[in-house]
Amino acid sequence: MSSDPVFELDDLTSAVLALVDALPPGQVTTYGALAAEVGTGPRQVGRIMANYGHLTAWWRVVRADGSSHDPERSVPHWDVEGIAHNGRAVKL
Repeated sequence: MSSDPVFELDDLTSAVLALVDALPPGQVTTYGALAAEVGTGPRQVGRIMANYGHLTAWWRVVRADGSSHDPERSVPHWDVEGIAHNGRAVKL
């Protein structure tokens, strides 16, 4: 996450990004699991990741079916981290 003092995030966004930052390489989670942790809905987490995911390991957050919003960009990261996948989705 950015440590730039000019770049301030709201509490919910900070909480979501902190949870993603805490995921070790090779582990994934879903939008729904993150949402349950912070007390919001998966769509809100999706919105946060769409806007701020570039600040963290966004490829570690997948849909409930294991698919990525951008498999073409996710697959190389999954391969490096040893995350099992079928080319469009991880095996949850």
